[in-house]
Formats: sequence, C-alpha cells, structure tokens
Amino acid sequence: MNFVSLQIKESRPRLPRWVTGLVCALLGFAVLFSTSRAHAQINATPPELQHVGVNEHLNAPIPLDTPFQDHTGKPVTLRQYFERDSRKRPVVLTFAYHSCPVLCSMVLNAAVSGLKEVPWTMGKEYEVVTISIDPKESLEKTTNKRNSLLTEYGRAGADNGWHFLVGSEASIAAVADAAGFEYQYDARQQQWGHPSVVMITTPDGKMARYLYGIEFNPNDLRLGLLEASQGRSISTVEKLLLYCYHYDPQGGKYVLVAQRVMQVGGAVIAVVLFGALALFWRRELKKSKDNKVESGGKGGALPKQDDEARAGASA
Repeated sequence: MNFVSLQIKESRPRLPRWVTGLVCALLGFAVLFSTSRAHAQINATPPELQHVGVNEHLNAPIPLDTPFQDHTGKPVTLRQYFERDSRKRPVVLTFAYHSCPVLCSMVLNAAVSGLKEVPWTMGKEYEVVTISIDPKESLEKTTNKRNSLLTEYGRAGADNGWHFLVGSEASIAAVADAAGFEYQYDARQQQWGHPSVVMITTPDGKMARYLYGIEFNPNDLRLGLLEASQGRSISTVEKLLLYCYHYDPQGGKYVLVAQRVMQVGGAVIAVVLFGALALFWRRELKKSKDNKVESGGKGGALPKQDDEARAGASA
C-alpha cells in the first residue's frame, strides 16, 4: 500500500522588497541621526544664542516717543514716521547693525528685493524704519548702508520713506522688547546675535506681522502691509530663525542647524515608516482572512482526494 503524503506548509507573510529596502535605509539614517544627535548634545546651545529669538507680540504697541537719531544725526522719535504729513501709514520695522559680517545685509537686501515687487511705494503708502541694535553704530556706516539700499530699491520718493536710526542702548532695548525682538552681544566674536525677521506694524504703532528668513515673498509683504493698514494682525505659523553668525566651530552654529534638520527628518521618517508598515500589515491581514475563507470552503474536498489516492494505490 502506498501512502500519499500531503504536506501543508505554513504561509508566513514576507515583507516586499521595497519595504525591506526602506527599513534598511531608515535604520541607516537612524544610526546617522543618533550619532549626529550625540555630537550635537555635546555642543549644546552656546550662551551667545540663548537669548536670541522672537516672541511675537501681536497687537502690542511699541513706544513711539522713544528718542533716536536719523542718519544725519538729527534727533527724532518713531512717532513722526507713523504720522508723517498728517497721514498714518503702516511701517515695516527691521533691526540690524551695519558692521554685521553676513546676515544683516542678506536680510535687508532680501527686504528690498521683496518690496520692489510690491505695488505700494515706501514713502507714499508705507514707511520703513531700520533701527541699529549697536548703540555704538556710526552715522557714516548708517548713511552708506541707507544709500546703498535706496539705490537698489530705485523708486522715486523712497528717499523720504526709508529711515535709518541709531540710538542709545536704552532706546534700542525699549523698542526691541516691545516688538519681541531678542538680541545679544557676543564679546568673544564682537558680534551681535539676532534673528532674521522683518516686522510690520499698524499705522498706530501696534505689532501686526512677523516674516522670517532670508527671503521675503512679495505677496506676503503686500498682504502684511494691507492687513496692517487696516489695523489687523496676522499670526505666523511657520518660523525660520537664522541667527546672525558666520561659521564658528566653537560656537556650534552648524551643529545646531544640523540637529534641527535631523530632528525634523527623523519625525518625517518615523511617519513614513509607520505608514508603510501599517499598509503592509493591513494587506497581509486581508490576505490571511481571504485564505482562511478559501480554506474553509474547500475543507470537504481533501477526504475525496485522499480516497482517490488510496483507490489508485489498491489498483
């Protein structure tokens, strides 16, 4: 008598190649991330940047009677730029210092590039005020920077619309604190650390909009000015703060930027990996259920096949 052996192999789900490849790639990235993060933790946030940033003070008034000097040395207050020619206008407010090695010029140039594309003209529909955060700022540097930017802007009447101010430490701090602009002096590098931001205020001197980065979308500037002119404020959801430092190995600037990128990348990767695995296991679960249903429907056929096999063997 011959016996027919029926071997039923247990079917285990296998990960598709693309999932396996993705997992391997993500594990490699995780190793890189953990290494970079460990290195970044060694280089914690340097003291020079601990008090640098922006706290949005939407609808908060800035002190318009704070005394300053314009680029010619003439005593002025902020109020006269909000109520010039008996007309109230929104004001674009920036902070910088004119011996800044990199970022200040980038921010101001980016502001000019964006404002050139705005239909409104500074000095007519709005004003621009740039306050130096360096109480020792010279009028010569201030004037040179002003002339350079006005030439770049290139519109008639702008000469009366962009105002560069210098002032005492107390005057600068009063306006910066009211605006939520945090800056700090680094004595070791002899530089001022500050965020990259352009602010817009309402015609009555209240904070209305914060725009971040080293590029400013003309449409964002236009809408910000329009909203501010109507006394409305807009909260910024996404912030990109770039600190005013050139490369400094001891300060760990690039390490900090890498850490942020790795943190965001790690979160994105976790979401992608979870989604891929969830999709795979969902498919496998459905396939397993289908197999069970199919096996249940064919359950009575096995004895018949076995009988036929035995009959053949007997013959």
